[in-house]
Amino acid sequence: MQGLMQRRELLLSSIIVHAARHHGDAEVISCREDGGMVRTNYRTIERRARKLVGALQSLGVKPGDRVATLAMNSDRHLELYYAIAGMGAVCNTINPRLSVDDIAYIAGHAEDRVIFVDPCFLPVVGAVAPKLAGILRHNRGVVRRRGSPGLSIV
Repeated sequence: MQGLMQRRELLLSSIIVHAARHHGDAEVISCREDGGMVRTNYRTIERRARKLVGALQSLGVKPGDRVATLAMNSDRHLELYYAIAGMGAVCNTINPRLSVDDIAYIAGHAEDRVIFVDPCFLPVVGAVAPKLAGILRHNRGVVRRRGSPGLSIV
C-alpha cells in the first residue's frame, strides 16, 4: 500500500526476528521461580520460540485459539509470548497470585485450550483443572524436572 511509513505490518513476530538478527548476542538475564539465574540471548529466544510453535501445533493449537500462561516473568515466558503470538494464537497471561476461583473464571471465560505453567504453580493448576474439564483441549500434564528449560504443559 502506498503512503505507509512501514514496509510491512508491525507484528510481534517481526520484533523478535529483528532482535535476533540485529541484536542476537544481546544478553537476556532472567531469574527463575526457584531463584536460579539464567543468561541467554535474543537469537536463542527466537530459535526456542520457533520450536515452541511446533509444540503448540502438536497440541492442536490453531490461529485464534487462546493459550494461557500461569508463570512468572522469565526467559521461558518470553519464548511462549513470542511463539503464541507468532502463530496467530492469543496469549492469555493469568496472574498466578489470583485466587483459584478467579483463575478458573478467567481461563474459562477466555476458553483457553492449553495452559502453560511454571512448575511452582502446579498445585494451583491442580485445583483449577477440574473446573475447566470441558474447556481444556488436553487433560494431561507434562512436568519438567527442576532446572530443565521450558514450562510445564497441563
